[in-house]
Amino acid sequence: MPKKGKGKSEGSQESGKLKIIPLGGLNEIGKNITVIEYLDDMIVVDCGLGFPDEDMLGIDLVIPDMSYLEENASRIKGVFLTHGHEDHIGAIPYMLKSINPPIYGTRLTLGIIEKKLEEHVIPYKPKFRYVEAGEKVKAGKLEVEFIRVNHSIADACCLAIKTPVGTVIHSGDFKLDLTPIEGEVMNIARLGELGNEGVLLLMCESTNAERPGYTPSEKKVGASLEYLFETNKDKRLVIATFSSNVHRVQQIIDISAKHKRKVAITGRSMQNIVSIACELGYMTVPDGVLIDLSEMKRFMPHELTIISTGSQGEPMSALYRMAFGAHTQISLGSKDLVILSASAIPGNEKLVGRIINELSKNGVNVLHDSSVDVHVSGHACCEELKLMQALTKPKYFMPIHGENRHLKANKDLALYMGMKEKNIFISQIGDVLEIDKRGAQINGSVPSGNILVDGYGVGDVGNIVLRDRRHLAQDGLIVIVATIDANEKVLLNGPDIVSRGFVYVRENEELIEEIKTAALETIYECLNKSDTVDRMLLKARVKDDISKLIYSMTKRKPMILPVIMNV
Repeated sequence: MPKKGKGKSEGSQESGKLKIIPLGGLNEIGKNITVIEYLDDMIVVDCGLGFPDEDMLGIDLVIPDMSYLEENASRIKGVFLTHGHEDHIGAIPYMLKSINPPIYGTRLTLGIIEKKLEEHVIPYKPKFRYVEAGEKVKAGKLEVEFIRVNHSIADACCLAIKTPVGTVIHSGDFKLDLTPIEGEVMNIARLGELGNEGVLLLMCESTNAERPGYTPSEKKVGASLEYLFETNKDKRLVIATFSSNVHRVQQIIDISAKHKRKVAITGRSMQNIVSIACELGYMTVPDGVLIDLSEMKRFMPHELTIISTGSQGEPMSALYRMAFGAHTQISLGSKDLVILSASAIPGNEKLVGRIINELSKNGVNVLHDSSVDVHVSGHACCEELKLMQALTKPKYFMPIHGENRHLKANKDLALYMGMKEKNIFISQIGDVLEIDKRGAQINGSVPSGNILVDGYGVGDVGNIVLRDRRHLAQDGLIVIVATIDANEKVLLNGPDIVSRGFVYVRENEELIEEIKTAALETIYECLNKSDTVDRMLLKARVKDDISKLIYSMTKRKPMILPVIMNV
């Protein structure tokens, strides 16, 4: 539920107060967005989406409540993006439908957004500002510096935000990869310089805070894939991975070319990002290696590699359609080896397991992260998180990006590093962390919460609609249809009983007849009881009486929908 609060955080015009306001990304996976403001100047870090929980029936996406941004649009000096993953940029198209601040990001990050915007109608021309790691951007009284980090997507940065109160470092998503596939190692020297200069607050990601040690290098996946290509020369290889992991896709293409295999790509997001990455120079594909799906018939199975979306078991993704025989151009069988080069995001385990089971049922061999090293995380484990703290030496610390257990584990690391507990803030979405020369404290909140996206509808599905959907899903629906003449107080037709998701009518005729008889008695009683017929009262009586009857007979509570028409 959105939090109640004022349009502006309390005391937002007080001199010298720096305010940190997470609007998402805390106690959840995804939907990362943070507001940082000083006096009249405001910046936004990231603007991501989340994916629905199991009880959000029919919901496609979850985006942050941006009413606070809309009410303060004139104060926003810019939106600063750390990298191009959906949980950090996915809500940008929805933001641009109401406000149009400058958006700063690296070339791949903004290239992915430009492609996404082709699917949306935007009333403004977006104000994209391309930056590179190392650049600094003035934003009113604030200055934002982009600092290179390693992650599972190219062009990822953390941000150093210089304010009159002190420097805030927002880690974004990162890991320390000493042997990256492309590009440079994380700029730990610059982070160390900032630490020596003095860091007021470190906002540090927490996704892998429970995992000990270091996150392995992406090159480890390359070695595992090389082994699988060598030992499965007689099979067609189908590799599902995150479409945004261009370095992973590059390795797959390079190894395929080395083994004289053609590569076909399936899945719209995979095709889009490969196209963008090649166009911007983040990927290079040897001539003649990439082929269209329609050309696969010209080659033997062992001469082919298929790169696919669907590593998270998403319904209707390319791998899902292949597994359930719904893909129009690819059928899988015993001559295929499916490799899931990704680990399941928390909450997706059942979806991934369903695909693995379906593939196995059809005789397809499946390898995944738990059985072979075909995936490494893009997020920092404990030792890298400790390194970030050691380099920056912050006065205050705020764990971000994770569920409560992840935030708590990151807090414990900060305590282990010697930070005082009073200087560590595990915040809630919408809370305002105020920092000035006197100290830091949580002071008030701003409007925040979830906005649900269902098809083209944004925000038109709320708690009441979700409650009804859960009710229908769990207990079904009984519709009672009758036609009356209210003036003559006569029942003209019905009542007819329609059951959906409750019982199958033909096999429960006795129960349906009892419901019909009870409805008939209630209608007659209401028609004969008073001089005038109140249809709303009649519907309420029918609903109450039938609900009690059904519960007494079945111990079930379907939704009762009386439809009483007056002619």
